[in-house]
Amino acid sequence: MGFGVFIHRSDSIYDDSPAEQYQFPSQYLGRVRACLGDWIIYYEPRKVAATRGYFAVAKVAEVIPDPKAPGMYLALIEPGSYLDFINPAPFSGTEGVVERGVLNEEGRISGRAQSAVRPISSADFNRIVGIGLNEQEPELPRTGELDARISVEGFGEGAQTPFVFEQERNRVMQLSSRIVRDRLFRRLVVQAYDKRCAITGLKLINGGGRAEVDAAHIRPVEVNGPDILTNGIALSGTAHWMFDRGLISLSDDLDILVSRHANDPDSIQGLINKTGRAIVPTRAFERPHPHFLRWHRENCFKQ
Repeated sequence: MGFGVFIHRSDSIYDDSPAEQYQFPSQYLGRVRACLGDWIIYYEPRKVAATRGYFAVAKVAEVIPDPKAPGMYLALIEPGSYLDFINPAPFSGTEGVVERGVLNEEGRISGRAQSAVRPISSADFNRIVGIGLNEQEPELPRTGELDARISVEGFGEGAQTPFVFEQERNRVMQLSSRIVRDRLFRRLVVQAYDKRCAITGLKLINGGGRAEVDAAHIRPVEVNGPDILTNGIALSGTAHWMFDRGLISLSDDLDILVSRHANDPDSIQGLINKTGRAIVPTRAFERPHPHFLRWHRENCFKQ
């Protein structure tokens, strides 16, 4: 087993769904199999417009031939392991290239940097994940949350405790910790939605400077919903409650749908922003994905 880097383009010709599977040709089979049972980092190359650089981590659960494409293979991602970075992690920063393994003996970028799948050292893995998941300015808790905080899986929860990796073992443990993943997912979603509820359009900040908005999973974690931004949406408390109980949903075009089973549809309509559509991030890769919206309509929404 070993860490790896998988190159993924948002405009890829391959049948990729980063939180679920990664399609690749047979020439990379050995390298992908070397990552089986371990963590990989997704990277979007610099030639992609508005590149995200290193943008997520995930764990490879299985490698199989692609049943739909002869000569192609699929790396199946372990359910619940995918996690988007909350910070940009560019290929190079103020201290040079962050993935030192792509440098040759002269310290120059080698051809390894062009490989769609490549092994990565523990040091490089730790460095990139540390950048991508560093909570530099932790948010203050919402009203009443601080007293409810408990210690889970050995990770104490403080009001302003930054997310710090001290060693490789702790990195991997925290990547698997539900309490840590929930905190990072909230930060990612709230940041993308500019602290604004997608349904009401309200942007409310409490006295401590924290947004009064929740980061909702469109497909819940309990039914294998991944911690990917496109499976998230920022909702106020009331909107979140209605969304989880199927009283509201979204079309693929982001129109807000109100259930015919709602006992007070007029009041619900009064909460919806005047456009009648969800207010979402401008960048396409941050918006709710139709795949997850369809799941919500078919499994939660009371039509």
